[in-house]
Amino acid sequence: MGLGEAVSGPLAIGVGCRKGVSAEAIVRLVAAVTAGLAPAVGLFTIEDKRDEAALSEAAERLALPLVFLPRVALAAMADRIATPSSAALDRFGIPSVAEAAALAAFAGRARLIVPRRTEAGVTVAVAEEISG
Repeated sequence: MGLGEAVSGPLAIGVGCRKGVSAEAIVRLVAAVTAGLAPAVGLFTIEDKRDEAALSEAAERLALPLVFLPRVALAAMADRIATPSSAALDRFGIPSVAEAAALAAFAGRARLIVPRRTEAGVTVAVAEEISG
């Protein structure tokens, strides 16, 4: 399966952001990226972002659970990243936060359906769980 194929499984939204970004910026980009897609099971990000209040506020406004994943889980997705981020590599030692978190949400049993999109200090990607 590749990008552009029909979506039928559960979806996960991976989110990364700069420190101090607004919840509104996160909500706006998530809404734009997921327009027309099935509802997601949650927002997923790196555990290092636990103190980022905007993420919690955005998850609440989107009525989605916010899940913090360990850096090692995101690192395990490194070979599946479509659009590496030099900022994520410099800061966390991994090539992606948003794409890796979306894929890691399903323990790697997923395919990226929306590669990383960036706007106003926020990055968002969407993965679909695949069975089998």
